[in-house]
Amino acid sequence: MAVITLTTEWRSDDIYNGIIRGKLCTLCPGTPIIENASNISPFNISHGSFIIRNTFMNYPAGSVHIICILSESQKGTAHLIVKSRGHFFIGTDNGIFNLILNAEPDEIIRIDPGEETDELEIFARTAASLVSGNLPSELGSPLTRLNETLPLRATIDAGVIIGSVIFIDSYGNAISNITREIFYRVFENKDFIIYIVSNLNFTDTISHSYSDVSVGDLAARFNSLDLLEISINGANVSELLSIEIGSSVRIDTPGLTTPVNRLF
Repeated sequence: MAVITLTTEWRSDDIYNGIIRGKLCTLCPGTPIIENASNISPFNISHGSFIIRNTFMNYPAGSVHIICILSESQKGTAHLIVKSRGHFFIGTDNGIFNLILNAEPDEIIRIDPGEETDELEIFARTAASLVSGNLPSELGSPLTRLNETLPLRATIDAGVIIGSVIFIDSYGNAISNITREIFYRVFENKDFIIYIVSNLNFTDTISHSYSDVSVGDLAARFNSLDLLEISINGANVSELLSIEIGSSVRIDTPGLTTPVNRLF
């Protein structure tokens, strides 16, 4: 059974949760409505897109994903239905769809709002129409392209990988934009040192699990998303090292940068 998911900027106690859930329950009774994520930093489409990109394929094909992040329509933007990989996304054309999909979608429809101006009503009505079997093309007019926001990618410069933290999970683990593929392209069968934030904090080992290192030690591992994740066994690495979204992660060949002190 297809479901409707919600990814929003709203706190769990915000009235908008009840408003859109109530509308959906009225318009499509019996359809599961699932909170995929809430409390996204306001207007932070990078944060929201990371979560949706890495979660939506776990839902059944045909699911409808409502995105309420920077969702009020502004001049030059529109409310859209975007179809890709058997899923439907409803949101605002603010650059988030490109970050989620990183590929050409199967279909883009500009939603016809009629006389309605409230995006929650528009999104709920559109989602209900889709789960009831209406085609996206019946709900608006086709577009050929999306507004684009370029994703922040790790780079390679003279054999050094330069990346950054793009997500911090509930345990404080810092997830970077350095993929397993780019790491092994540069450092397979080579020595390396991974620095986080500064050359004071580093490791020269890729771990398979947090327990591979002693409690209190810095660990680097590739997580289930195949992204390099920095953690401390038994502690919140982001709090201890003042790591934030955008903090630097650099992988050098030993000797290129002289570390000042190890983290214990």
